[in-house]
Amino acid sequence: MITKDMEKAGKASRSERLEARVSKAQKNFFLRAASLQGRSLTDFLITSVQEAAERALRAYDVLTLSERDRKDFVAALLQPAAPGKALRQAAKRYKDRAGIS
Repeated sequence: MITKDMEKAGKASRSERLEARVSKAQKNFFLRAASLQGRSLTDFLITSVQEAAERALRAYDVLTLSERDRKDFVAALLQPAAPGKALRQAAKRYKDRAGIS
């Protein structure tokens, strides 16, 4: 989902600018990595930052879902819903077939 939205944004004109100060060693390091992938430094940096952002957001989403799911699970254990009609009928059929009173 995030990637698809970003692909659409990548096809649009790029009018926003990001700037960062880095050391000479960092710049050379990034240039070497970009060169190994056959990409420009700009393309390498944008792709790398986008991938890092996607990982961070996915990790946050998983933790958020897990917290909500945990709360729902505990609430269901502490206050279970009453069995519905279909479940009561299934339990009765089971007891009848198993010879349980």
